[in-house]
Amino acid sequence: MDTTCPNSSPAPSVARRRFPVAAVLADRLDDTAVVDAAVRLAAARGAPLLLIAVLPPPPPGAGAVCPDSMAARAVLGRVMPRLARAGIAHQAAVCHRPAVRGGGRLHAAKALLDTAVLHGCSLLVVSRSGPAGLDACTVMEAATIRGGPFVHAASPVPWAPLAVSCPGR
Repeated sequence: MDTTCPNSSPAPSVARRRFPVAAVLADRLDDTAVVDAAVRLAAARGAPLLLIAVLPPPPPGAGAVCPDSMAARAVLGRVMPRLARAGIAHQAAVCHRPAVRGGGRLHAAKALLDTAVLHGCSLLVVSRSGPAGLDACTVMEAATIRGGPFVHAASPVPWAPLAVSCPGR
């Protein structure tokens, strides 16, 4: 008599699925540091990359903006050369900042986490000095309250003055 259960192992499609690593891009100079950290984490995990473009709230009555819109491509444009060099698979998504200011301190972070969970992300890479409500500390706090996903804080790009030599000196 055979006592093994034929369905004891997970389905092959579930066992091989790789959850994407998300890079939160808020149209700031720190976006390059965020993408660099996200590419390293995604490559180490063998996972694809999800680029979440954070856009301002849409005007009243306007529909949702798709990831192929001009506004989203403007935010993603700064990091595309880095992704081309890395050769990693990526997908774009859009997250709008909430229009209502009275939603509380974690309101914008909750909207960002909703977008990440909708795309199946297990890890978010966020800038430490992100915009209000979308900095790494706030997103970590919201993720802790929610119960996931994990949040990785990317250090901001250090500022350095431009070194331009004057031709007359």
